[in-house]
Amino acid sequence: MFRHPLALLAAVMLALGLTAAPAHATDWGAPGPYATAVEIGVVNTLYYPRDIAQGTRRHPVIVWGNGTGVAPVVYRDLLLQWASHGFIVSAANTPMSNLGISMRAGIDALTARDADPGSIFHGKVDLEHIGAAGHSQGGAAAIVVGADPRVDVILPIQPGPLADIDGVHGPAFLMAGQYDSIVWPALVKAFYNDADHIPAIYGELRGVNHFTIAGDPGPFAAPTTAWFRFQLMGDAEARSMFYGPGCGICLDTRKWSDVKRNSLVP
Repeated sequence: MFRHPLALLAAVMLALGLTAAPAHATDWGAPGPYATAVEIGVVNTLYYPRDIAQGTRRHPVIVWGNGTGVAPVVYRDLLLQWASHGFIVSAANTPMSNLGISMRAGIDALTARDADPGSIFHGKVDLEHIGAAGHSQGGAAAIVVGADPRVDVILPIQPGPLADIDGVHGPAFLMAGQYDSIVWPALVKAFYNDADHIPAIYGELRGVNHFTIAGDPGPFAAPTTAWFRFQLMGDAEARSMFYGPGCGICLDTRKWSDVKRNSLVP
């Protein structure tokens, strides 16, 4: 089987006990420049830049789906991490997110609030740049919601099997955990293999199990932040983490046990 020269180099370095690290100056896992706030609603909880009403920019949206039986608070640190980088995160308040109903409702609600002169979100929501993300059952929901024409990009984290990626129309970054015994890496890789109609990346985090993401986002913070900064904000440095011959995650064998990119990834 043909292997990309960079992947072969990384494998050789790992076999020799060496590690390859990407030459990127930005620590995407660090908090961003925005202080954050949380608004708990009936259908969705919002995580967003605290001073959003005072600024002039529009902020991209991320809709989030939880794993089975849990609430957004389980992922609070990760969602606040994204908000600190300038995103409005709408997390579904449901322990059964697979159909993506509450995630779509979150887009509807933010659309209404962006148009409401009495809302702090008036004129501040970038409805042209929307991503869908989630963990486990919520990862499957991110795939389901990825078929919505309003959603530009998806980030399924250790996604459950009840989804069809054929309907997704934007780029996908599918994340797996090397030691996940609930959603095996092979199940995530199956979504990747089926995503031959869109730019798709498979990333398997070294040493990670299904519950690593709960509480402290740890190894998920940096790559997920970079993915959305690239896809929803056009950040050129973040782009180089995933695209191009110097793909950062492709080289970083300390953090990634497997990375694959299909032929539609530049």
